[in-house]
This record gives sequence, structure tokens and C-alpha cells, in this order.
Amino acid sequence: MLLHHTYDSPAQAKAKKLNQHCVCATLDRPEVVRSLANQLGDNADEMLSSAAWHHFFSDAAVFVPSQDLDHMMAIARALEAATALPDYRRRVLSRAPQSAQADPGPMGAFMGYDFHLSEEGPRLIEVNTNAGGAFLNAALARAQLQCCSGATRVAWAEDFDAAVIAQFENEWRAQRGSGRPKSIAIVDDQPTEQYLYPEFRLAQQLFRDNGIDALIVSPSELRYESGVLYSGDKRIDMVYNRLVDFALEAPEHTALRSAWLDGGAVITPNPFAHALFADKRNLAEWSDPSTLQNWGLSPENVELLRCGIPRTVNVAASNADDLWQQRRQWFFKPVAGYGSKGVYRGSKLTKRTFSQILESDYIAQAYVPPSERLVLVDGERKMLKVDVRLYTYRGNLILAAARLYQGQTTNFRTPGGGFAPILLEQN
Repeated sequence: MLLHHTYDSPAQAKAKKLNQHCVCATLDRPEVVRSLANQLGDNADEMLSSAAWHHFFSDAAVFVPSQDLDHMMAIARALEAATALPDYRRRVLSRAPQSAQADPGPMGAFMGYDFHLSEEGPRLIEVNTNAGGAFLNAALARAQLQCCSGATRVAWAEDFDAAVIAQFENEWRAQRGSGRPKSIAIVDDQPTEQYLYPEFRLAQQLFRDNGIDALIVSPSELRYESGVLYSGDKRIDMVYNRLVDFALEAPEHTALRSAWLDGGAVITPNPFAHALFADKRNLAEWSDPSTLQNWGLSPENVELLRCGIPRTVNVAASNADDLWQQRRQWFFKPVAGYGSKGVYRGSKLTKRTFSQILESDYIAQAYVPPSERLVLVDGERKMLKVDVRLYTYRGNLILAAARLYQGQTTNFRTPGGGFAPILLEQN
């Protein structure tokens, strides 16, 4: 069955009106600070008093029609069906690094699907295999005050902890067959310097509360000996990988890479998952209906991806002239990029920057303007852009959240912006 969506439904109209006019500040900041301070323990005051912290969370919520959420999940599941096709896997793995050829079973914890909510319905802009923010968004969703709208609050925040533990246990069993990890290392370069370090602490506490010893470590602190990954003298069974060296190719990641290739530790997300889902060249395959059809994807899923993913092409000398002439219609992203690094909206592109793009590996994605949300900043009304992120695991929704921002791409520097909870409007 194809999903049929009416984008002039009552829920659609009400959500649009509320996003443009409602100025309720639904975040109970004292409550979220209390909650996070309890969970973060030592150094909580230091983390919560930083200037950056104040732009983590917006005071506003974002209204989303429930049918849009259903549609976004349908697109995500259609995409995951495409990634299971043998011909698709042959295509993406043929261009993937050597470390991505191993497939020991795990599919990647906290898959992130980022959408813009267009007038014609949700459009998938990007897929991330190490999507950050879920733990912070769970805390945010629990600290919401009542809004004037009467929109539905979603229960995922109450179910979040259990869903996270089940996700990591499932990743463990996908490789080991049974049981659960005794120890998990949350790994990133210089983790205490990372913007989302408070989230690492929240993850660590959740694992510990559920009987799993958890460390936060830099990869340079790891060593791999005789088939076992260690941090100091402590054996590491599993790694929650937050590195942006997706192929584990950097010299300082050698121990982690060896453990991955040997199966000495269960690593999630991992190079295989990144090649399958998050290499930006994959967007060109997903937005090509005839190729997907030839590979054996069902007509329903082909149609979901045709409508749900903006047309994407690989930038090459052969299409450079056309892309430059039509640049206002495109958004340019580096194949190996992450976050907002190196991305350009075509309308703001200079000839010099475009020539640099041609010398690098880039994709061009049809530009889909983001929707907007009204916020109050120091008593002044401002319209901010909206991006919706779904955190999923194997086709199941763990949590959904919005990000409010100004500028070309999402960021945590916008006054009044940051993560925002989603309130659902029902028909």
C-alpha cells in the first residue's frame, strides 16, 4: 500500500498556523537543569553554566502533523529496504574503503534521518550513522510545560531509556549471538572537549544504571592485544563510536580499527553501516527510481523514495556547466563531510568556491527550503528555520526532535534556537 497524504489536512493547517503564531515558551529550564544536574553528577555545574549550553535547547516546541511523522518513518523504512538489496550493496561497497567491507552483524545504533517539512510533505535531506543529541532530547522532552495548542505529547521520552538499552543489547547479539556486554567505551577524539560531551555523560550514566560498566575515552587511550580491546587494564566488550573518522583510517584510531576488523569488540556505529547509509553519494542512488526498480525495490518503496528524497547528483566535470547555470536550485555537500562543514547553498556560491567544489568529491542535492517556527528572543519575534531529526534503530523510532536555527545549516549558535521537542497535531 502506498501512503497517501493530504497536505491541506486540518492537522497540516493547524500545525502551520501554530508554528507561525504560537509564542508559548514550553521549556521548563529549571526542571531540565535539575534533571541533568542529577544525571551528570560531578562537574554538572561547570557543564551547565557554559555559554554554549544556553543554545542547546530552544524554549519553543515545533508542531508536526502526525501524518508527517508517519510519512517520515515510511521513507526511513523504504530506504532501509533499499540498503538490503544485493545490487545496492555491491554498488556502495565498490566505492567504500577496505574497512567497510566487513559486516559482522551490527547495523548501527542511533541512526539519524534529517528532514525538511516542505509544503508537499517531508523531504529527507541527510542520513547520519552517528547522530548526536538523542540523550539531550530525551531530557528536553521530559521538561516541557503545557502549551496553548493542546497538541499531543509523545510518549517516547518515557520509553527512551529502555529503548536505548535494548538497542545496544540487540547490536551485541547481532555479532555475538547471545548475552549482553559487560563494558562499553563511549569513544570520541578528546571527548571532554566535544560540544556534546554532556551527552556522553548521560549515556555513561544510563549504561551504568543498567548494569553495564561504561567509560568515556579517547581512541588514543585504547590498545588492542591478543584479540582483546583494552582501556588501561579494563577489557572493552563494546564501543559506542562517536568518531567522525568513519572508516577508522587515522593513525590514532589503529587499535579501534584492528578490533573492528578482527571482531575483537562490537563497534556501533561502524564503517560498514556508514558506507551503507551515510556516504552522501548514496543519496543519488536513493533518488533514482529506475535504478532502484531495476535492483528489485518494491514499487511502493520506490515511490516513497522518489517523492521523499530530493534529486541528488554527483558533481563532475560532465555536469559542471549545468550545475553552475542552475546553481540556485541546488545545495552542495562534500561526500565525506559531516555536520555543516563545507556545505554551500547554490544561491550563495561564488565561481571560485564552485571551482574548488569541482576539485573535490561533492554531491548536489535539489534545494528544499526548510519550514519555519516563530520564537521570542528578548521579547522580539523571530522566524527560525526548522529541521526534524528521527533517531531510529532497525526501522523503529526511538525519538524525534527538531532543531531551530538561522543560517545555511543547522547550528547551536542561534539565539532562541537549538533542539526543540515535537508536538503532534492529529487530524
